[in-house]
Amino acid sequence: MATMFRLFVQDLGYQLELLLSVLARLHAVGRRRGLILEQLFACGLRVVHVVLLVGLFIGMIVALQTGLELSRFGQQDQIGTIVALSMCREMGPFITATILAATVGSSMAAELGTMAVSEELSALEVMSIDRVSYLVLPRVLGLIVMAPLLTILCNTIGIIGGGFISDSQLNVGLSLYWDSAIEALQDTGDWSGLPKDVYSGLFKSLCFGAIVAVISCAAGLRATSGALGVGNATRKAVRDSIIAVIVANYFLSWFFFQA
Repeated sequence: MATMFRLFVQDLGYQLELLLSVLARLHAVGRRRGLILEQLFACGLRVVHVVLLVGLFIGMIVALQTGLELSRFGQQDQIGTIVALSMCREMGPFITATILAATVGSSMAAELGTMAVSEELSALEVMSIDRVSYLVLPRVLGLIVMAPLLTILCNTIGIIGGGFISDSQLNVGLSLYWDSAIEALQDTGDWSGLPKDVYSGLFKSLCFGAIVAVISCAAGLRATSGALGVGNATRKAVRDSIIAVIVANYFLSWFFFQA
């Protein structure tokens, strides 16, 4: 147990150090714009179809399961409100982060892990190339930018999927569904001018993107022992990213809706 705790503290310390190193190198964004654009493509366009497919069925599942229970009390006309709030607050950001951890995060860990075990990272140091600025910064920024955008797509397609189920399975007209969904997302009484349920979910997704990118890059950079080490780093990146997203989701939800 003591060994596991020590390893956990070491991993956490390295990840925090890596995050601070990225923040200290934000001035290099202009020089790395080409690499950042490549990561935007890898983090966004290559996984957008997965986000759309999963988001659609998540919205359909939420609408079906919730609507069946609400119909027992004659309240199925509230299904639009529930689907819209659940997608924007929780399901959209969380599902998007999980997809990014399983696809983009694993790819980052495998790529950097392969470079680590093949001593390419050492070669970069010999050539006086800052590996954090060259390898980590573009990946972190790419995922931070694309996570909220993908979350918007996930929220939208999820609400559309809920509307399809509402109309076809729950006998709730689309007009009523959309009216209740839009009304639920109209709370704009604070400084942002955006509905709280929308901007809180987008802020969550931004944090989740940073978490997935930093943990995945840290796992890859610390990979050892050849192909086995790369596999272990990839598994560790996905596992730790999802756990960290779940933990962070609780505290962010508490901050926005309970504080």
